[in-house]
Amino acid sequence: MEGFGCLICVAQSTVGVIEKWGKFSGLAQPGLHCLNPFTGEWLAGRLSLRVQSLDVRCDTKTKDNVFVSVVCSIQYRVVRQNADDAFYELQNPKEQIQSYVFDVVRACVPRMILDDVFEQKDDIAKAVSEELEKVMGAYGYSIEQTLIVDIIPDSTVRRAMNEINAAQRMRMAAFDKAEAEKILQVKKAEGEAEAKYLNGRGIARQRQAITDGLRESVLQFSNNVPGTTSKDVMDLVLITQYFDTMKEIGAGSKNTTVFLPHGPGHVGDITQQIRDGMMQASASSD
Repeated sequence: MEGFGCLICVAQSTVGVIEKWGKFSGLAQPGLHCLNPFTGEWLAGRLSLRVQSLDVRCDTKTKDNVFVSVVCSIQYRVVRQNADDAFYELQNPKEQIQSYVFDVVRACVPRMILDDVFEQKDDIAKAVSEELEKVMGAYGYSIEQTLIVDIIPDSTVRRAMNEINAAQRMRMAAFDKAEAEKILQVKKAEGEAEAKYLNGRGIARQRQAITDGLRESVLQFSNNVPGTTSKDVMDLVLITQYFDTMKEIGAGSKNTTVFLPHGPGHVGDITQQIRDGMMQASASSD
């Protein structure tokens, strides 16, 4: 018989259960108590009033046929006023709590897919807490908190989930890289198009300036030299341009061999060829 004697000491956050001739007599609060063993009083046991924690691991299956382990942490305590019910009604309160946790978790999780189990773990904890409060309250226990501390899918499922996540991230990285390369190509093409456009405008302006200069030169030469025609002046200008071109080729840093027919007779042929080419270009542009 525990505590059989005259004096007993009940520690803080603890309550003692006193019986008299085998029948519940009362609760001994923390402190020193004097019992009379000759009248059948004795200390039947002690109950801790501290908050206790119980971790329950429950294996179950989700709606999409994935096996998971759900770990629940139950925080409970004995209600001081109902300590006699907690002492006499339940032989093993931890097994009782564990059984109800199994029942609620295995009723909730199979109605969810795996992703919903992670997202709605608070709903599962709430359902477990409500069931335990309803049942364990009748036995003198108070459920302080119920937490879903871990959800562990099967190892093969975890590897598959990691591979899916890695593949998604690689696809996003490849997409971003392709978009960056696309932007570079577009910007490069736009730059080349703009450069060609500006280059074309420059060439057009250059040709316009050459044409205007030639026109003014022909008019001035015709006015200053009597008896000359526009054809004579154009021949002279073309020959001058021809020799300037030959001079530039010869003065270039990289010498290049150019085979051209050269002589007094060929100069006239070259002039005629240049004139014909300009006339054809003018006709095609019209």
